Amino acid sequence: MRESIEKSARHLYGLVHARYIVTTRGLAKMLEKYKKGDFGKCPRVMCDQQPLLPMGQSDVSNTSPVKLFCAKCEDLYNPKSSRHASIDGAYFGTSFHNILFQVYPAFIPPKTQRRYEPRVFGFKVHAAAALGRWQAEQRESMKDRLKQARVETGFEEEDEELESEEDVDDEMDAGPEGFEHGAVPQQ
Repeated sequence: MRESIEKSARHLYGLVHARYIVTTRGLAKMLEKYKKGDFGKCPRVMCDQQPLLPMGQSDVSNTSPVKLFCAKCEDLYNPKSSRHASIDGAYFGTSFHNILFQVYPAFIPPKTQRRYEPRVFGFKVHAAAALGRWQAEQRESMKDRLKQARVETGFEEEDEELESEEDVDDEMDAGPEGFEHGAVPQQ
């Protein structure tokens, strides 16, 4: 009985906490923690160690654990600490970070125009090549998902045709009568 009461009390405290942190006094305390980086820093390199804020993905308790929100890249991260991963996201709510930045707009981090550019030996990788690789990866993952779902797609015949074309290309690269391409036959 006592254990049940303590569990209910912890849950009630968490829900009260969600309401407290959106009050004037609660926002001021959370802003101090945010400025000190108590909740951690964004793991993305382009965010330059931006402090994170806790948030829930649902206001309904026992739906999802607390996540960490980066205001610079506007992405969510799982907490590193297993202790934090066991905290219910409803104890912070879905609106806390938005209310904090409405009350303190000076702390909204500036968005960056800087993006990572892949390079090979200092030269930028052509965008069309990167797009082609991405599209090929997406196509292969889609084929795998469809294959796992046992959906007939017609890709099977296409894959067999590609494999037979690759075999012909390999034979062509070997040159006439099995000689390697570029090799001079003995006379």
